[in-house]
Amino acid sequence: MESKYSILLSLLMLQCLSLLCVSQSQDFDFFYFVQQWPGSYCDTKQSCCYPNTGKPSADFGIHGLWPNYKDGSYPSNCDPNNSFNQAKISNLINDMQKNWPSLACPSSNNIQFWRHEWEKHGTCSESALNQHGYFDTALNLKGKTNLLKALKSAGINPDGNSYNLQNIKIAIKGAIGYTPWIECNVDASGNSQLYQIYLCVDTSGSSLIECPVFPKGKCGSEIEFPSF
Repeated sequence: MESKYSILLSLLMLQCLSLLCVSQSQDFDFFYFVQQWPGSYCDTKQSCCYPNTGKPSADFGIHGLWPNYKDGSYPSNCDPNNSFNQAKISNLINDMQKNWPSLACPSSNNIQFWRHEWEKHGTCSESALNQHGYFDTALNLKGKTNLLKALKSAGINPDGNSYNLQNIKIAIKGAIGYTPWIECNVDASGNSQLYQIYLCVDTSGSSLIECPVFPKGKCGSEIEFPSF
């Protein structure tokens, strides 16, 4: 009898430890909010494919809202039982088609892109944001930051010309109050170009913050801003 109780107790302890691990895996320190310039996504050797809804507008599009740790690592795929459910974001679909388009090939209706972002990144923010809240928060952050307006106001335009990297950072920080991190890619000729802009957000998703840590990688001092 004693051995049965011991086995039961051991099983209960294992279950508790398992639940604790799941809970801890969803803790994080901040979000990266990442927006990408469609002209730079498409102006590469791989090129791009427009969504079934047509060519996106010439504006930064959302890539994702990514939970991260201050040591530079990040959690991922935290809850396999909470898969993407389009019905939960039905009132956001129109805004997402406009502001969160997929440029990957082959052309798609964007759903697979959103599913990937929720299941890999969004499930790790469940302690703060449910599925609707996750996508709604990202849309609100895009409206709040308005990167293209910030750059154009500083005379930095998507015209194929090259611009000073530091001036790009200054323009964005001057408009929104926080230091961005710039990711570059290269065009078909190997020239460095403005690709993605990272901003940092607190764990509630409500406020921009200074980034505790920046991703690795760097751009040249002068980078192109291609048209789209």
